[in-house]
Amino acid sequence: MSKRDYYEVLGVDKGTDEKEIKKAYRRVAMKYHPDRNPDDPDADEKFKEATEAYEVLMDSEKRAAYDQFGHAGVDPSMGGGGFGGGANFSDIFGDVFGDIFGGGGGRGRGGPQRGADLRYTLDISLEDAVKGTTVEIRVPSLSTCDTCDGSGAKKGSSPATCGTCGGAGQVRMQQGFFQVQQTCPNCRGRGKTITDPCTSCRGQGRVEKSKTLSVKVPPGVDTGDRIRLSGEGEAGPEGGPPGDLFVQMSVKQHPIFERDGKHLYCEVPITFADAALGGELEVPTLDGRVKLKIPPETQTGKLFRLRGKGVQPVRGGNVGDLLCRAVIETPVKLNKEQRELMEKLRDSLGQGGNSHSPRQTSWFEGVKNFFDDMTS
Repeated sequence: MSKRDYYEVLGVDKGTDEKEIKKAYRRVAMKYHPDRNPDDPDADEKFKEATEAYEVLMDSEKRAAYDQFGHAGVDPSMGGGGFGGGANFSDIFGDVFGDIFGGGGGRGRGGPQRGADLRYTLDISLEDAVKGTTVEIRVPSLSTCDTCDGSGAKKGSSPATCGTCGGAGQVRMQQGFFQVQQTCPNCRGRGKTITDPCTSCRGQGRVEKSKTLSVKVPPGVDTGDRIRLSGEGEAGPEGGPPGDLFVQMSVKQHPIFERDGKHLYCEVPITFADAALGGELEVPTLDGRVKLKIPPETQTGKLFRLRGKGVQPVRGGNVGDLLCRAVIETPVKLNKEQRELMEKLRDSLGQGGNSHSPRQTSWFEGVKNFFDDMTS
């Protein structure tokens, strides 16, 4: 019986690229796969036919010979390449069906598994975050067992090669017409089994320990910043490399300062008299006290900027500023004499019209206009 045209078998045109040929083969092969068609005697032959067409059309040399001479160009009995003369047969299925059946041909066992990464939250003061510091932390983790050096086997013995997979970590499984590789169920991909486990780690190769580490916190860190300590995470199973430890910063709330990026903010209480007449105050900074000049007629909310008294960003850039917000304090617990003086001051200020309280005047005018608009 004469063979069908390979392009016709896969349902593609002669100029179709390899990517579309692969898609076409996937559709046809899945349609006629023997495991999906146990009651169809023709399915096996159609599946083989599609596989043969795929193998030829995906090989540039075979495809060129086929396009020029037809089946004679790839028929071994007539001097052609023939089916199976190019890529390994199992590679075809590994490439196309690897994601369906859990691994293609030729996939070997990986190396030792890396240990898990760990995260440690470090609470630090604002001063330490801004200036930098060095702290010691104690971290619980899984560490390599000293008794068996991470092998999991009892001292004096060693893990044995898995008898199921021969140390490969994978076994070949028959999937109808072809074979695929799967993780060995006996050793779970490790390639070795432990017949005499270590008594300290019970064959795990790792034990729980706490270790003390020194962490250098650079100046300028903020909440959410992380410091990576390579190799200080959990030890890898079976002697695998350790993971990393990520120390995440959490800056504590400060009683005076608030931080916004590289700038610091604080509130400065100012007496009624200093706000009206002007004066000079000492205000705190992270570098010590500095004098702040208060101009006359200072109002609540006015910001005074102290340049360079903020934070040096950890990633570089200019130092931030300290912004002091004025908060005018109303006198409390007045004695009789003070009350009389305040009453005289109020009467005196009242004689000057609205010139002494410009914000109050504008506010009342705004309220009046608001109600006038409502009634109009």
